[in-house]
Order: sequence, then C-alpha cells, then structure tokens
Amino acid sequence: MTEHEPCPGRELTLLAEGHVELLGRILHSTNATFLVQVSCRDDAAWAVYKPEAGERPLSDFEPGLYRRERAAYLLSERLSWGIVPATVIREDCPLGSGSLQWFVDSDVREHYFTLYADAPETHRALAQMALFDYIANNTDRKSGHVLRDPDGHVWGIDHGLCFSAGFKLRTVIWDFAGDPIPDALLEDISPLADAVPDGVAELVDDMEVTALRHRVQRLLREPVLPVDPTGMRYPWPLV
Repeated sequence: MTEHEPCPGRELTLLAEGHVELLGRILHSTNATFLVQVSCRDDAAWAVYKPEAGERPLSDFEPGLYRRERAAYLLSERLSWGIVPATVIREDCPLGSGSLQWFVDSDVREHYFTLYADAPETHRALAQMALFDYIANNTDRKSGHVLRDPDGHVWGIDHGLCFSAGFKLRTVIWDFAGDPIPDALLEDISPLADAVPDGVAELVDDMEVTALRHRVQRLLREPVLPVDPTGMRYPWPLV
C-alpha cells in the first residue's frame, strides 16, 4: 500500500468515513472476521471488520459483540493507555453493522508468550494489559491477542467478550499476579469507581456498568494485579 502523510485524526477519519472494501476473510477466528481496506479521497489503510451477521450465538452474551469492541477502545482511550487500536461502529459496511478496527502491522510470530519470554522491555505494558483485562472483565485474552507493532508498541485486540456483569476473567497474562499496581495507574482508574464514561455505558447494560465500577473499587481497596487461586482462568486455545 502507498504511504500517505498522516493527517489529524487520520485513523478515526478513515474508519468512520472511508469507503469499505472487503479484501478477504481472516481465518481461524471464532466469528466471521474480515480484512478490509478503508479509503477516503487519496488516503487508504487496512482495518479489521467484525459484522454482527458473522457472530456465533452465545448463551452468556447477547448478539452485538462488536459493540463491546468499541466499548473496550473507549475505555482504553478514557484511561489514556493506548491498549486497544482505534475502533468504530459502522452500519453501512458490506455485510451490515459491525466494528471496524485499525489493522495493527505486527510480526505474526510474536504473541504474549514470546514477548514475555524474549522481550522484557514489554513487561510494563503487559502488566498494564493484565490490569485493563481485569477492569474490562475480558473473557478471552489469548496469547495471540497481544501484538507488538514495528515501533515497539504493545496492543491488545479481540475484546468482543468483555464487560460481563458476572466475573468471567480468562487470560494468559498471569505472570504478574499479585504485583502491586503503580500509583500512577491507580490514579488513572480511580474515576471509574464512581462513574463509567458515557460512551462505554451506552454500549453495555446497567448491570455491567455497575460491575465494572465494583471491580475498580476492589482494586483501589487491594491494589495488586489479579490473582487466580484456582489456576483455571485460562482461555482455550491459549494462542
């Protein structure tokens, strides 16, 4: 693809306003997921499209998982943590309503396990992601959902199974369990104990909003990264 000079809000502008062209299906995803090109005037980029029409029915989540993808992005942005790539909701995509997320260029051979073992410089970001996943109640943090871009930034993707009111945390990130949460991160999350950002609250239900606030309140009372005494809170497959 041709590189273009960045413009203000380039990612969100392309995602929200760009013409969407299907390029192909991304294999090995539980739900139908597509690589698309979004283009606006003389600019273009890749994005990941998750249509509601491609979601498999679940007993514990209502249809519309793509809304949770957007909610996770908004939560990440509210915290200024930059964990979730830019994500919007579009109703005019080729297969109907769904989420569009900025495509992260990364080495497909890298994932959480390889980063933890071989790239200690990523540990701070990985521990922060563990905290984010607890707050968002992520049910599906597989190793392959952790990416590092060419600039070294660590991203988390696939947040369709987040924000449940019941505690459903399942993740591969347990290497930091019990570590104290830095004061700066506690300051970041403390407003969530009283109120969840409107954009997030509009995308999940009231019980899920209350549960998120309670999880943050628990962290403020006991400021350590989550611990799994059962040893069972892992997603499958792990990668």
